[in-house]
Amino acid sequence: MMPSLFLAHGSPMLAIEETPYTDFLRKLGKTYRPKAIVIFTAHWESRVLTVSSTDDVYETIYDFGGFPPELYAVTYKARGSVKLANDVRERFAQNGIETLADTRRGLDHGSWTLLHRMYPEADIPVVQISVHPFLPPAEQFRIGQALSGLGEHDILVIGSGVTVHNFAEIHWGQSAVEPWAEEFDQWLIDRIAENDCDALFRYKELAPHARRAVPREEHFVPLFIALGAGQGGGKPIYRSYDMGTLSYLCMSFA
Repeated sequence: MMPSLFLAHGSPMLAIEETPYTDFLRKLGKTYRPKAIVIFTAHWESRVLTVSSTDDVYETIYDFGGFPPELYAVTYKARGSVKLANDVRERFAQNGIETLADTRRGLDHGSWTLLHRMYPEADIPVVQISVHPFLPPAEQFRIGQALSGLGEHDILVIGSGVTVHNFAEIHWGQSAVEPWAEEFDQWLIDRIAENDCDALFRYKELAPHARRAVPREEHFVPLFIALGAGQGGGKPIYRSYDMGTLSYLCMSFA
């Protein structure tokens, strides 16, 4: 039985740096050994939900610039699964959610940096799914709900994003977290613990510092998808901050 997870992918450097967070990801991969992985990545946006559909080895996409050469040498040679992609699309169709299939796109850093740390052997099939950041939170939750129950088949659903993600508010070299960023995350944790979906769906008006924490929704909506895919309460499984405001909050939804 697999939970659904919301995992912070933060900086691409997590693929090569040794930090408390990368140690957490390594241990998480040993805790859960799924038959397959379905991952929603904030770095693939589309108006129609798009599902990777291939049995081939994925290309590793370096969708970033200005990093050390050794980062661009990392590859993650996981295979896809057409069978699982078809099953996922059927679940969406049964819930009235339109999808497209993609046979060419590789894994972007919202997916491979995390998976490289969790499952370095790249021996677990992966199906990557896009996000539509402008759908309301309730619809993001419904997208996740369509995949509820995959954990019973030992398929791990991951929403890959970041809760507090505002490059204008980053303080390079700062180790202490800014109080406002911490307050926003704590509000999320408390509402999730209370299973208060109504408040969560209205986070823009109710959560402290919401506009500051989430200036654009693409990194935030995977949280609602993971929440919907879960079959019970959610809890934080990791929490730290980098550069003052970049959140590494991770949640598990059992």
